[in-house]
Amino acid sequence: MFIEHLSLTNFRNYARLEVSLPNNQPIVLHGANAQGKTSLLEAIYYLATSKSPYTASDRQLIHWRTEGDPLPFARLAADVQGRSFSRVEITLLLERAQDGNPRFRKVIKLNGVEKRVMDMVGLVNVVLFLPQDLTLIEGPPSERRRFINDTLTQVDRDYYQALDQYEKLLPQRNALLRRLAERRGKRDELEYWDEKLTQYGSVIIAGRQRFLRELEVGAQKSHLELTGRRETLTLQYQPGFVPTVEGKGQMSFAVLGLDLHRELSAEDIAPQFAERLKAEQDESIERGVTLSGPHRDELRLFINERDIGLYGSRGQARTAVMALKLAELSWMRTNTGEYPILMLDEVVAELDAQRRAFLLDRIDGVTQTLMTTTGLASFTKPFLERACIWHVDDGRINTANGSKPQP
Repeated sequence: MFIEHLSLTNFRNYARLEVSLPNNQPIVLHGANAQGKTSLLEAIYYLATSKSPYTASDRQLIHWRTEGDPLPFARLAADVQGRSFSRVEITLLLERAQDGNPRFRKVIKLNGVEKRVMDMVGLVNVVLFLPQDLTLIEGPPSERRRFINDTLTQVDRDYYQALDQYEKLLPQRNALLRRLAERRGKRDELEYWDEKLTQYGSVIIAGRQRFLRELEVGAQKSHLELTGRRETLTLQYQPGFVPTVEGKGQMSFAVLGLDLHRELSAEDIAPQFAERLKAEQDESIERGVTLSGPHRDELRLFINERDIGLYGSRGQARTAVMALKLAELSWMRTNTGEYPILMLDEVVAELDAQRRAFLLDRIDGVTQTLMTTTGLASFTKPFLERACIWHVDDGRINTANGSKPQP
């Protein structure tokens, strides 16, 4: 899978960009900070996932110079070559509602036909590697859940739909729990929400368990190579609800719960999850929150059976994250039949010489790769001779070699 052509209009600091991307050369985007290197990666990521990895507000993606226009907008489009050719386009519009207040709207088109976000799943797959990905080790559980979700929602349509519905249902169930605590409702109102939460939550739990088991295989292999076979990386999935093979849920302590070495289907998990929600109903009403479910899932990473987040060094954390990202790349290839587009945002300079050489050796020529840097000294001369080097300056791209994009 690769992008043949990228078109940006009023996106971040790009007023207008038309650029053809090579597929057989790594692309190195270099230049000073705040010139548009990261925005180019962000645009590709947005076309793949319909969300930004850098901001929660889509309005911020519209070029600030359009604020005074009658209809401020940004448009992103890409010609994507994969198992089939597709033209993907997203338009962000800042309209005026009838009451005069601004209203944000997102329009998605595939080959000229308007589509839902869900219809984009699998059209453009990406793996993004950031310096701040150390939060996968050191950050809160939500960061690790986000990593899992960002990967699975690009590949698995059922998972995408289940996650989307679950995240809409959960706050509504919590609101009902608070009303019940204030004696402003009836308990039987929970039956509908519990049924839906069980339906979608079970798909999420099963999907995460399957994904992490498969991911662990690739991550262990890369990690062993990175550490000279001295350290073994393992992943421990700790679900917010733990179904068991005996069907006794969290009431059973004699049998190991859901782990990475056995698999339960969503159908196996659902009745246990429903039973758990019912069993903790009194406490949930008292506290006003749903106490069990995938919204409380955790993922812990271990090296030689020691939790990296608690006992690992910064070097061990960087090595584990690199192993995860390389495994993510291979996992997508296995599950889609194509390598995803790989993007490295200021990552190479953050690595020591050994990890840098390992990373560049693994990605060179494997898939379409874009990487940003403020300087070229981190790259070897042979690598730069093979690469397509683009200089980014104030939303314009100029080439030092390779194909020539048009500003």
